[in-house]
Amino acid sequence: MKAGTGARRHRGAAGSARIALTVNGEERDVVFAGSKSLLEVLREDLALTGTKHGCELGECGACAVLLDGRPVLSCLVLGVECDGASVTTVEGLAVGPELSALQAAFADAGAAQCGYCTPGILVTAQALLARNPHPTRAEIAEALSGNLCRCTGYLQIFEAVEAAAGPGARRRRGTGQAT
Repeated sequence: MKAGTGARRHRGAAGSARIALTVNGEERDVVFAGSKSLLEVLREDLALTGTKHGCELGECGACAVLLDGRPVLSCLVLGVECDGASVTTVEGLAVGPELSALQAAFADAGAAQCGYCTPGILVTAQALLARNPHPTRAEIAEALSGNLCRCTGYLQIFEAVEAAAGPGARRRRGTGQAT
């Protein structure tokens, strides 16, 4: 079911909403204040705090998640629009206890300093690699252009995405998962 179909959405007392969605591969049913953004639902109602509050204006990318496989800024999406959707947060990138190849590449390259922007960059880069397993540096820069980082200067971030896309990225981590 696509996001926003409303097939299972119910309005409750005092403006509450109820939706069913898949978060990080797990079916979830959640009741929340109907005015909440997806960001707020994830952090406050589902206790998934990896997705960060940033500007809350759609300008920084800190709140990026994958909604039905596409990167979106969760501060700009109403929770009620996500009924029936599939959401992947940074917590959903790991493969069991192992980091994904992309996460491992970020760690190896020192691509995170303060780390606040990193979750949004990781999920956005994951979407890029899913649709283009071997992007050029220019394609990486374009895909991540909506994600702001004040610490790294982006070079390590681009290098980490390139490393995750490179030959043997899956074998280095032993996960067998595609990046």
